[in-house]
Amino acid sequence: MRPELLRANDQTLAGSVQLRVLRASDAAALSAAYRRNRGHLAPWEPLRAEEFFTVHGQRASIQSKLDLFDAGSAVPWVLTDGDVIVGLMTLSGIVRGPFLSANLGYWVDEGYGGRGIGSAAVACAVESAREALGLHRLQAATLRHNAASQKVLKRSGFMQIGMAPDYLNIAGAWQDHLLFQRILA
Repeated sequence: MRPELLRANDQTLAGSVQLRVLRASDAAALSAAYRRNRGHLAPWEPLRAEEFFTVHGQRASIQSKLDLFDAGSAVPWVLTDGDVIVGLMTLSGIVRGPFLSANLGYWVDEGYGGRGIGSAAVACAVESAREALGLHRLQAATLRHNAASQKVLKRSGFMQIGMAPDYLNIAGAWQDHLLFQRILA
């Protein structure tokens, strides 16, 4: 893994929105983004304790993500518009050896939807996974009824490979997810 390539390259996605690696100093801005999008994200994410939405809670979450980044097992990015965080994207569960794979997850601020930002961010993640990380495959999962994320993934070259019953606990219930993958070679 070449984290210096990931840290050094802020990439413009659409208009003034950029993608960059998460920083320890992002706690306040990420807390504000989660509070602003709390209702928007609630149907798509696990239940969150109140602490999660605080600066302190985000400081701890960011440190955990940066520890995984430093260990080479995750890449946490933020989508920014100036000093405002308008989304998050993560490659997690990076596996080396013969698998060379990772999981992709992302969300975009409710006020920025429909502008192609998610698709542009996924394209950057695909390129980084291939070029900077040397991965062979990315996997993503969506709730069965999340048509918007499925559209982004398909537009980005991901193919549906199956359905996983009771895959993740989302919004307080174990929910089925559609599985997608993209081979990067």
